[in-house]
Amino acid sequence: MHVRTPRIPRRLGAVLASVALAAALPAVSGPTAQAAQAPQSAQEAQTAPAAQGGPGDVVSVADSAFHPLPGQPTNTKAWKVNYRSTSATGQPNVVSGTVIVPQDGKKGPRPLITYAVGTVGLGDSCAPSAGFPKGTTLEANLIQQLTWRGWAVAVTDYEGLGTPGEHTYTAGKSAGHAMLDAARAAQRIPAAAESGITKDSPVGIVGYSQGGQASSWAAELHDSYAPELKVKGTATGGVPARLAALAPVHDGSYGSGLLFMAAAGQDAAYPELKLDSYLNEEGKKLIGFLRNNCIALDSTVGSFKKISDLTTKNPLDTPEWKQRLNESDLGTHKPDHPVYLYHAVADELIPYSLGKGLREKWCAKGANVNWRTIVVGEHISGVITEATAVQNWLSDRFAGKPTGGNC
Repeated sequence: MHVRTPRIPRRLGAVLASVALAAALPAVSGPTAQAAQAPQSAQEAQTAPAAQGGPGDVVSVADSAFHPLPGQPTNTKAWKVNYRSTSATGQPNVVSGTVIVPQDGKKGPRPLITYAVGTVGLGDSCAPSAGFPKGTTLEANLIQQLTWRGWAVAVTDYEGLGTPGEHTYTAGKSAGHAMLDAARAAQRIPAAAESGITKDSPVGIVGYSQGGQASSWAAELHDSYAPELKVKGTATGGVPARLAALAPVHDGSYGSGLLFMAAAGQDAAYPELKLDSYLNEEGKKLIGFLRNNCIALDSTVGSFKKISDLTTKNPLDTPEWKQRLNESDLGTHKPDHPVYLYHAVADELIPYSLGKGLREKWCAKGANVNWRTIVVGEHISGVITEATAVQNWLSDRFAGKPTGGNC
């Protein structure tokens, strides 16, 4: 944005542009009856029904539709699926998602991408599955590009986003489980099997930003949690590899809404953290708003706020919060398959040093990492400009071509 008066800093202008784009696309929920009630943890809301089966089992499936833009037709078949998964604390839960398959006549095993979107918000109406039929889900055009290659796509809504309970935003293990179980669920839908999704389908893991955290966790968890999935590669970018490092970046800045959303997400994943006990009245009001709206409003209303202005005591200074945040740190386990890891030097929301640090940790453990530095661009543009390279890299993995990485 180039204006003479007032002058807007370049990085702030980029964020405002992304917020404007988000405002034009996703559905935004307003206050609901649920908002007036005490928030229910995702674990409390879903443990009972989830306990009746194993991770990846289909709880329910219904016909849906996939539209990248409102009314835009696609040659695909889509299903809304509720499936069993596992919370960050190892408890059974139920997660929703969407399975999308090209209708190109292919019957044999086709590649399956399990896909995690970037931050959409905390309200149920923000869930990707809620927007696909209406053509309002962000990243749907990127997902469409995957279907053009003949690949099926399973898109998780994440824990508590579109299902009972609160969204466990930034709880890494929960998100990784949800991605892997979305692929399992896709393979267990009989109608999807008729279109080539089978247990023999080669699997790719894809995500950026929040989806980068989820996909990186899925890569680390694959060998222990879902080893039967034939994962050929993970493409992950803009990864918030260390949550604690983001607090000083966003406290009081234009990205502070993301910081308070993350606090609400951690509280949902770990109810013993008792976030509300640290908040003053203004803080409780803001967190209540964030829990029931989508990213366009959440990032705007939550911007330029400091932790000290909203709390009676900073929860991030306590051992309980520090421990839980550290549990979402990445780089502690080597992925058992090749990884394409990328990050923009000028990323204003998730510092480049976090992506670079994750590369160093994985490489030190002997992982097969293809590292890509995006020289021109920032956070939002990174997922768009790198999309073709990601797809080409995955195509080579599905074709069985070797890659030695560049550690």
